[in-house]
Amino acid sequence: MNNSPRFETATFATSVAELEGLSSAPLAMLPELAFVGRSNAGKSSAINILTQQRRLAFASKTPGRTQMLNFFTVLDDAPLAQRKPCGYLVDLPGYGFAKTDDATRARWDGLVGGYLHGRRMLRGVVLVMDARRPLLPADEALIAWVCGRDDLDGFRLHMLLTKADQIGTMQRRAVLGQAEHRAEELPLPVSVQLFSALDRTGLDELRETAAEMLGSVDEAEPGDQE
Repeated sequence: MNNSPRFETATFATSVAELEGLSSAPLAMLPELAFVGRSNAGKSSAINILTQQRRLAFASKTPGRTQMLNFFTVLDDAPLAQRKPCGYLVDLPGYGFAKTDDATRARWDGLVGGYLHGRRMLRGVVLVMDARRPLLPADEALIAWVCGRDDLDGFRLHMLLTKADQIGTMQRRAVLGQAEHRAEELPLPVSVQLFSALDRTGLDELRETAAEMLGSVDEAEPGDQE
């Protein structure tokens, strides 16, 4: 059985700009955990806090600027000399950006939609949403893509409600309840939590959940790379 992932060991592996490029990308047959969310929802900050690295995930000041799948290798928690890769964190391009032409949006749909639908090595998705504005139409479209995967067996969705430090206690309860209610309606296991990159609210929970999701499968079957 694989050891648990040590997210602080994450290093950049490769970027993929076209769906067809996945088959030739220098990636091992290891489980993948994708992070996806609206532009400026705090996705890059969540990845950087999880991995204890300030600039691992690129955060552009221009929404929709980063348009590639970025893979980061994570090592296991074996003794230092014996550590080996146990999976990948995958930073997906942000969505919901208004100032983007139709061609770019179509390309995003093809790249991200194709990855979410058919990537066999993908074991789960962390859906990053601003706690002040969760479950917007673009978020629901992303959820529909996830639920439309070719195979949901063993697959998980985790709703990460970011910027929780910017709302009060009552609103936190309300937004958490809203997300939990939506989760109950979906045809796959879904977990929900509040998170803040500023005060580290929910960091331990995110770390534990991400480790469970990334470690959900010990070994890949032959031919599982696509």
